[in-house]
Amino acid sequence: MSPHQHSVENASLPFWRSKTGVVLTMLVAIGAFYLVREHFSHLSPYLTYLPYLILFACPLMHIFGHGHGGRGQHVDPSETNKDEKGK
Repeated sequence: MSPHQHSVENASLPFWRSKTGVVLTMLVAIGAFYLVREHFSHLSPYLTYLPYLILFACPLMHIFGHGHGGRGQHVDPSETNKDEKGK
């Protein structure tokens, strides 16, 4: 094994991808759902703008998520398997 290769056993998962993190995230999401459900009348003036915020977020995610504007990197398909060919 070369010094540049990392074994899977040594790599630790981030907390949110561990079993405990997934369970905790789901419990928080369920708790937040019931909290919003019980207090919906207090939050309803703010939730009327939610569809507009989602529609506004779509073009922003499209622009910044895909790397438009010359920031995206295009790779030649023949270069993608370069490491496998060299073995």
